[in-house]
Amino acid sequence: MRVLLIGANGYIGRFVADRLLADPAVQLTALGRGDDADVRFDLASGSPGALTRFLDAVHPGVVVNCAGATRGGARELTRHNTVAVATVCEALRRSGCGARLVQIGCSAEYGPSQPGSSTAEDAVPRPGGPYGVSKLAATELVLGSGLDAVVLRVFSPAGPGTPAGSPLGRLAEAMRRAMQSGDGELKLGGLGAQRDFVDVRDVARAVHAASLSAAQGVINIGSGRAVRLRDAAAVLARVAGYGGALHELDGPPGALRTAIGHPRPDPDHAPPVAYPYPDGCGSWQQADVRTARDRLGWRPRIGLEESLADIWMEAACRI
Repeated sequence: MRVLLIGANGYIGRFVADRLLADPAVQLTALGRGDDADVRFDLASGSPGALTRFLDAVHPGVVVNCAGATRGGARELTRHNTVAVATVCEALRRSGCGARLVQIGCSAEYGPSQPGSSTAEDAVPRPGGPYGVSKLAATELVLGSGLDAVVLRVFSPAGPGTPAGSPLGRLAEAMRRAMQSGDGELKLGGLGAQRDFVDVRDVARAVHAASLSAAQGVINIGSGRAVRLRDAAAVLARVAGYGGALHELDGPPGALRTAIGHPRPDPDHAPPVAYPYPDGCGSWQQADVRTARDRLGWRPRIGLEESLADIWMEAACRI
């Protein structure tokens, strides 16, 4: 099976590449903006015609799109998350390769959920920010393209390679600094949010399964269990061997707070505060993962403690 992987150097893409390369039946070609890609191509500025010519030459059976942006203004997010996917869909429609498309979506497309609920694929999306809007628009393009396509809506990925700007990445960095300076207490804000964390290696397994399946539409990829960030912080402290006290410093309900996982700043030198849930997902998200089980034969295998241990190992290397 010839697979074209777009975004192989990204957080999820690196693990997808490793998973696909481990399959002797897969012949992998990586397309991206970096110098180390097999083929250099910028989806946000490249034309569908140019991509079509490449598809006709390579003739992949599956195209996996892990590319995209998680930060930036609305214009940048739209270019990299929506326009780029429109280019992929149009190129596949024009091409004679007949490739299946596996698109990586995200839980931010759903927006906030009712606490205690599990979000299924038939939930009405109500993204709470420009990132979720740009990803939802990409999903709608894929679903309306008429292609053989599936969108994997990934909840909160964790594990090795977790970006430093993510909630768990910030928690690990704050703990590293506290241990390095010998602080006996760690004061953190924004730990009340509950998220469904899924290990990035399990996400890669789901992509592999989706590539081989005939499933179409949207499929949630998560653990099926919401975890409060303060509980994740306690597990991280145990994994790291941090013996100090963890103090949560959230403001009153509805107030603006520091970003999730950030230490509380000195009030005399405080940076501008951020909204409590910068991902636009509110206080709670939990995936209903029955569709992934039934249609892909997929279940998460790696628990949060192992994911956090791997996040800490990378953070500890900076001490």
